[in-house]
Amino acid sequence: MRVHLVVIALLLVNPVFNLPDAKVTWVIMQGSSLTVNGSTNINTFQCDIANYDLPDTVTCFKLQQRGAVLPMTGKLNLSIDAFDCHNKMMTSDLRKTLKAKDFPILSVRFITINSFPDFKNPIKITGIVDIGLAGVSKKFEINYYFTADDKQQVHLKGDQKIYFSDFNLNPPSKLGGMIKAKDELLVVFKLNLKPIG
Repeated sequence: MRVHLVVIALLLVNPVFNLPDAKVTWVIMQGSSLTVNGSTNINTFQCDIANYDLPDTVTCFKLQQRGAVLPMTGKLNLSIDAFDCHNKMMTSDLRKTLKAKDFPILSVRFITINSFPDFKNPIKITGIVDIGLAGVSKKFEINYYFTADDKQQVHLKGDQKIYFSDFNLNPPSKLGGMIKAKDELLVVFKLNLKPIG
């Protein structure tokens, strides 16, 4: 009897327990990608993982409290060797710079978002992710955009500036330093998601 009273009290006090859709989980679909945009003292470059299709999941939690930070879970594990800079030398240089032999995985772990996405009126959402690269983990605030199409697929786009130096890395250089990449990078990920259940 006492257990039943406790459960009823929880349902009344915390509305999250009373929501049938307190969380939504999506599975990552084919066509998802991650792109790194950078520049040197001479030109720009773009390196990408064009088709991330591991069956990972992303979960967003709904809370009714106004202004509450919402938990978000899920993790991407991307192979550094999957990066393609569309230039053999640049691709090799990037992999060496990111210490692919010692740390072959770039991880992106989702932690929070500041608002549950409204697919009818998409707005920018911010969230916290943890990026693991070359043996260093660092938290970043990411800008998100959630949209949905008529095939019930959700499209998540996020972007954030990071720096080689954030991960104790030196930007790649060539020809005795005559060509040198700048420290700043723009990371853009696009995920195609399908709801589970």
